[in-house]
Amino acid sequence: MQKLDIRQDACGLDFLSVGALVHRLDPGVIPFRKAHSFTVHVSGGEYNVAANLSDCFGLTTGIATAMVRYPIGEMIQARVREMGVRPFYKWFEHDGVRGPNMATVYSDLGMGVRPPVVFYNRANEAGALLKPGDIDWKSIFAGGVRWFHSGGIFAALSTTTSKLILEGMRAARQAGAINSFDLNYRAKLWAPIGGLQKAQQVLRSIASEIDVLIGNEEDMQLGLGIAGPDAARSEIKSESFFAMIEKVVKEFPNVKAVATTLREVRSSNRHDWGAVLWLKGDQYVSPVCTLDVLDRIGGGDGFAAGLIYGLIAGRDPEEALRLGWAHGALLTTFPGDVTMARLPEVEAFARGGSARVQR
Repeated sequence: MQKLDIRQDACGLDFLSVGALVHRLDPGVIPFRKAHSFTVHVSGGEYNVAANLSDCFGLTTGIATAMVRYPIGEMIQARVREMGVRPFYKWFEHDGVRGPNMATVYSDLGMGVRPPVVFYNRANEAGALLKPGDIDWKSIFAGGVRWFHSGGIFAALSTTTSKLILEGMRAARQAGAINSFDLNYRAKLWAPIGGLQKAQQVLRSIASEIDVLIGNEEDMQLGLGIAGPDAARSEIKSESFFAMIEKVVKEFPNVKAVATTLREVRSSNRHDWGAVLWLKGDQYVSPVCTLDVLDRIGGGDGFAAGLIYGLIAGRDPEEALRLGWAHGALLTTFPGDVTMARLPEVEAFARGGSARVQR
C-alpha cells in the first residue's frame, strides 16, 4: 500500500492554501432576473478546502489571500474567523468608488431540468492584483506546514496570480510540504487573459511542481491538453479516468497522486456520485450513491478536503478516498459553499451509513 511522504513532526499549520476570497450571492431557486433577495456566502475554491479541513476535520489551516478595508471585506473576515481559518492578508485600501473590490459571484440553485446559472463580477478584484513578493512565505513556512494547496480559479485571475502560486509551491517544497492543485478549469475566467492556449501554458507549468493533482477528465483535457474521451459527457466511468491519469503522469512524473469526483447529472437535484484515486500506481474507486442535491456549489472542494484529511491523518488510501467522497456528498445537502458536517457524520457515511434519523 503506497502512501505520500507527509511531515510527521510538529507543524504550525497542517494545511495552507493561496487563493482569492469572494462573496457569492444566492437567490435560491429563483433566477436572478426575478430575484428580490439573496443569501450571502463567503467562498473561494482554495479557501473552501481550508475552511472544511478546519471546521469539520479539526486541522489547523491557513489562507494566504488579498483583503480590502471596507464593509464587504469586514463581513468576509468575520466568516473566515467563524470557520477557524488563520488568514495571511495582503491588505488593499478601497477608494470608496471603484475598489479594489472583493469579487462577487452570482449563482442560483437551479431546479429539476433547469440548471444552476453562475456568473461573476470580478472587476478590479483585489485577489487578481496579488503578485510574487506579496506573501511572506519564509515566515509562514518557518513554523512548519504539512500541505500547500491552490487551484485553477486563482491561477486564472490575472497574469500574476499564477506566478504567486509557483512562488508559494517552490517555497513549500523547500519547507518539506506536499503541494496539491485543483485544476478547476473555467473558460469564462481564462478568456480575458488569453483563453485556452494561455490556460494550458500556465496550468502545465504549475503541474510540473505538484505532488497531488485534483481534476476531472474535462479539466485534464482542456487545462492540461491531455487527449481523452468526450469531455462533455457526464458519466460514472472510472476506467476512462484511469487511462487519462496514465497519460498525465507520463508527462508529469512528479505527480504522485491524482483524484477526482465522478458525477452523472440526472437533474439539478439528482446526481449519481462517485470518486477515484490514483496513488503511485495503485487505483482506488469509491462506491456510487445517488444524491438529492440542495446546493452543488463546493461539492468538489468538499471532496478534496476529506481526501486531504485522510492522507494527512495517515488513513489508508481507500479510506481517505471514501472520506472525500462522503464529505463531498454531505456538503451538497447544505446551503452555501463550505461544510456544516461533523467528522462522525462523514465517517459514518463513508462506512455505508444511511439517512435514518439519529436519536
